[in-house]
Amino acid sequence: MSILYGINTFTWTSPFKTKDLPLIDKARAMGFDLVEIPIEGLDDLDYDQAGEAFRRAGIAAGVCAVMGPGRDPAHEDEDKQRGGVEYLKHCVDAAVKMGAKIVGGPIYAAVGRTWQSSGEQRQRELERCARNLKEVARYAEERGVTLAMEPLNRFETSFINLAEQAVELVEMVDSPAVRIMLDTFHMNIEEKSLGRAIETAAPYLVHIHANENDRGTPGTGHVPWQEVAAALKKINYSGALVIESFTTTVKEIARAAAIWRPPAPDQDTLAREGKAFLQQLMA
Repeated sequence: MSILYGINTFTWTSPFKTKDLPLIDKARAMGFDLVEIPIEGLDDLDYDQAGEAFRRAGIAAGVCAVMGPGRDPAHEDEDKQRGGVEYLKHCVDAAVKMGAKIVGGPIYAAVGRTWQSSGEQRQRELERCARNLKEVARYAEERGVTLAMEPLNRFETSFINLAEQAVELVEMVDSPAVRIMLDTFHMNIEEKSLGRAIETAAPYLVHIHANENDRGTPGTGHVPWQEVAAALKKINYSGALVIESFTTTVKEIARAAAIWRPPAPDQDTLAREGKAFLQQLMA
């Protein structure tokens, strides 16, 4: 097993802008191997400068897709489908400039859009989404980037909540450039067994968000970490374990993620102690 320990910059700020590039050095000084940057606005960050900052720090880069209302490959509205496709291509281009190999996130639909569908309707939505993701997948594959599809909990999407649903959609897209990421925060809500979910996703699993049930410091809540570690070791997982928390000081993202109280004494403590726990867990 070869594990990279990472941190998502949502832990400290949102949106991540060019002025925030010193956070890369801060994460490196804390001992992280990877920094994952969410792309919110298309003009927030100078990707060339970011790429140089990553190279200078000697740390790996990751990209996190932020799927807003106009970015929705599964939507019946063609403009929203197109918005999703073009946004994901933008994320691929950003990843190339920053040296990132993975663009992770709920790449299938806008976060916060929930609806009830089953049977023929759901099949049509899956086919529509797969058709759009095939286009992005071709674009990503040509550029050496992998898209990692993340199931979310039922309060953030009604489309892909489970590892098995992600496997279904990945197999419909049928591209080596589309794989799966799992997030223990969402899994803790949706999956009957986190270990079995990891094994279900194993053939396609390339990325993990290692988060506590309350978005606080990993190891301080009730996520069944020993079960998670045992499953990752069983499948010989080689990839990143990334902490993705949020801060109450950024009001918009705190409201969107329902962070009404600080998840830890401070965000630096969360990052340092969370990384130490994960390293000990996987030792």
